[in-house]
Order: sequence, then structure tokens, then C-alpha cells
Amino acid sequence: MVNATNAGLIGVVLLARHGDRSGVVFQNYTTYNSTQGYLTPYGSSQEYELGCYLRETYLNPASPSYIQGIETDIADIDQLFVRADAGGGNVILDSAYALLQGLYPPTSGSKSTLANGTTVEAPLGGYQYIPVESLEFWQAPSLTSWMECEYFQDHLARLNSGVIFGDAAAQAAPFLQAVQPYLNGMNNSFLNMWNIYDYLNVQYTHNATFYNSFPETLLQQARYFANIHEQNIFTDSVQNGVGQIAIRTLWPEIFWSLGNMTLPNNKVKLALTEVDYKPFISLFNVTNATVTSPEISGIADYASAVALELSKSSAGDYVVALKFKNGTNDEFKPLKMFGQNNLTLPQVIKALDSTTINSTINWCFSCNQTVLRGCSVFNFSNDVFLDPSATGYA
Repeated sequence: MVNATNAGLIGVVLLARHGDRSGVVFQNYTTYNSTQGYLTPYGSSQEYELGCYLRETYLNPASPSYIQGIETDIADIDQLFVRADAGGGNVILDSAYALLQGLYPPTSGSKSTLANGTTVEAPLGGYQYIPVESLEFWQAPSLTSWMECEYFQDHLARLNSGVIFGDAAAQAAPFLQAVQPYLNGMNNSFLNMWNIYDYLNVQYTHNATFYNSFPETLLQQARYFANIHEQNIFTDSVQNGVGQIAIRTLWPEIFWSLGNMTLPNNKVKLALTEVDYKPFISLFNVTNATVTSPEISGIADYASAVALELSKSSAGDYVVALKFKNGTNDEFKPLKMFGQNNLTLPQVIKALDSTTINSTINWCFSCNQTVLRGCSVFNFSNDVFLDPSATGYA
């Protein structure tokens, strides 16, 4: 552990989960391929509230977590890097826009004076347009790295036929029988536990008839068993295991952002990636955060956020601290990484560098994928791991 100063932060890297969405998003439990749903007004409100919270935490000069030198009212887009998964529906991308509305709300200062002396204010009371880099499923695998990953599907197959899920299914059997009349014909196997929970949760949130007839205790049990299910799927027994792939393709961008924030000519002070719940599970497991905080295991609530805060110690070291806010009714709480309250940036990178997947070609190899998601452009006959006589990639 390193003693950090109280002079505020150098910068912060955030992962945020999307808000409430409409409709049920079916995930095939043999592949975990899926498409996104659509952000609801409720979900927009959740993300906006998260943005307001982040504004008060990082953009308020009176806050102990204030980011030094960041523009507090009128956004400087050079200080912000925002990206979001844009595959399928719009829930994740639109969640990023809703969050940014809370982070940098409309302001009368968002205006310009024309050459003829006319002053023009931005529409909607000075709405601030902050660019978001959207990443489609077909463009790169970094934000949806488990999809079309053959080794991940092998990981699923082992779990689906293994002892862990067999024991969990036996434990869940009374619940699965009790809940069957409410599933509208859905498969009530434990292997389908994510879809069962998601269906019940969506109905309980948006269907008044269902809300008035469905026992809340069954929803709580559904969440409990879904947490067990997803925790096993998106973790692994080794750091660089394919079960943790949801965070392994995000680490390079996280390390790049944190590293750039230490450079004197760097402008970016806040980097945000809007994602699904899966990277949260993998991140907490791979950093051993769940060892000291087991309550964070499982599915993060809508509009949750993870923060990797960068500061400078009294000794001049760049220090990273991990925090987690589980949904709109929670505050940021510190988490330990590898048993420590904080680590220097080189220590973080050293501890996790072996887990990273930092390019499409590395993802293709890590997933045994040679055709889909851009993998067909690579000549795998040159790969020395697949062909010992190969000379390697140029």
C-alpha cells in the first residue's frame, strides 16, 4: 500500500453499467450471444442520477476526489474520453449519453458570439454535446469479448455439465418449480438462470399486473441464483482464464488511459466506458477484490460504476485506488486490490499485464476463432503456437 496525498486526483477511469431497459434480452446459455434492449425513461433517470453523483464527486472543487484542473461547468471535450458498446439495441450507448447529461448539465455558458456580434446559446438551455465513441459488435471484440469466442463456449459447456452447476441446480430446484407458473412457458432449467431472472425482473419492474401477483421473495431468490450462475460464468480459477475475458480485453484501454494521465502533455482527465454487467464480475475476481469484499460478487445493479482513481503520493509515485458504487442507492466504497488499499500504477500493470488481450489478433488466438469478428483476415498458419515451423507475424 502507498500513502496518497489529499491534493485531489490526477484523473479517473470509470466503468459504468447501463440503466434499466425495456424487453427481455435473451442470452443463449450455450454461447452467451445476445443483442441489446432499449433504454427506458427509468433507465435514463438512473444514468442521469449517476452522472450527477459523478459530477459532485469528481467535478466539485470541495470534494476530496476532485480531479485537478478539470473543467467543472463547460465541458472541455479534450479532457474527456467516452466510449460505449453500440451492438444491437441502444441501451448501453444511450446510457452513456444520459450519464453525460448529469455529469455536464445544460449551462447558459454554452454559447458563442458570431462575427456580427450575435450571441447564440446552445439548444435545450445550453445542452452540452460530448462525443461518445460507439463500438459496434462487428468492429472489434473489446467490449463484447465473450461473444463468438469458442474457448469461452467450451468454458460454458464445462460449467453446464459440471459439478458446480449440478449442485446449484439441486439447491435451486424448489425455487425453479415454484416460479414456473410465472415464466410464460420459458425453460426453467438452472442453466437458463440468467434469462429467468431477467424476465422476472423486467416484468416486476414494468408490468403492474405481474407486480401485484408475483411474490417478491421469489424475485429475491431469482437474483440469488442468478448471481451464483453469472459469478461462475464470468470468472475463472486462473487470472488469464477465458472465464475472465470480459475484463481482459478492457485492461489495455484502462492501462493506456491511466498511463497517459501521468504525462505532462496529456489532456484527458476522465475516461468512461459504458458496458454490461459482465466486466464488473471479472474485474472484481481478477483483482481479488471479492476476497475482502465478498458481497460485491454477482450481478452489479443498473447504473453501477467502478472507478480507478489516479493520484500522486507524497513520494511522487502515481497511485491507483479502486472504488465501486452498486446502483443508484449506493455510494462509492473503496475496494482492495490484491489485499491492498491502493497500489502504484506500475504495480497494478505488473499484476494484471499477463491477463490482457490487447488486439483483435490476440483475441482471435485466445478464443480459437479464425473466421468471425475480423479473424478471417489473419493468416493463422504464421502463428508459432499453432504451427511450430511458422516464422511468426510480420
